[in-house]
Parts: sequence; structure tokens; C-alpha cells
Amino acid sequence: MTYHRTIAIEFNHCDPAGIVFYPRYFEMINSVVENFFADIVGRSFAQMTTGGNHDGVPTARIEANFAAPSRLGEKVEFALNVQRLGTSSLALRITASHQGQNRLSADLTVVWVNTGRPAPWPADMRTNLLAFQERSI
Repeated sequence: MTYHRTIAIEFNHCDPAGIVFYPRYFEMINSVVENFFADIVGRSFAQMTTGGNHDGVPTARIEANFAAPSRLGEKVEFALNVQRLGTSSLALRITASHQGQNRLSADLTVVWVNTGRPAPWPADMRTNLLAFQERSI
């Protein structure tokens, strides 16, 4: 299964030439991941980072390839797929396109952190991640 999210390119995303300034893509990627956790995994970033000993899911690794520029006013379709679920890590692939043209691909790893250290995924989150991953096969 693939998680989808459409993001409209706004003025605040762009450089003076009207194309997405590349660091803004990392903010968009984070938005896709944040919404995936809320919609699919069952915990929002707010729930994961406030109260208790858990610190959320920081990004441990990210590699991005920029294929073509995105421009002010476009609606870019982001797609998220789970590549691998580890004990405390989650490898994701995110692609972005507009009208069938590839704009971005990124591979990233997020890690469940509890009291500042990687920890095994809580049972409910692991169950939801596995179910999503199995629907992808």
C-alpha cells in the first residue's frame, strides 16, 4: 500500500525564481511522514513527543535526489512506501511528482526513541506498521 499526500507549492516554498528551494522539500517530506504517523500508525507527532519518556521518531538518515524543479502554484503528489521495519527503525521511500513527472525521490530512516535512546516500537505502532507494509506486498 502507498500513503499519498498532495502539497500545494506556495510562495514560502520558493526561491526568487519561483521554484522550490531544495531545503523546503525536507519540510514537505517531514509533513508527509508526520501525517502518515497520524493517519496510518495511529499516533500524531504531538502524542509521541509530549509527556512520558518517549521522544518521537527523529530522522536518522535521509538521501534525496532532485529530478526536476517544482514551481509556485503546482500541486505535488507525494507517495510514501515502507521499505523495511526494524526493531526500532523504519526505512521509508518517498517520491514526489507533478502530472506524472518525477520531481523528487528520498530514502529515509526514522527511529523510535525513548528517553533519548532507540527503543523497540510499541506493540500498537508495530502492528499498524506491519499491517500497512503487508498491504503493500
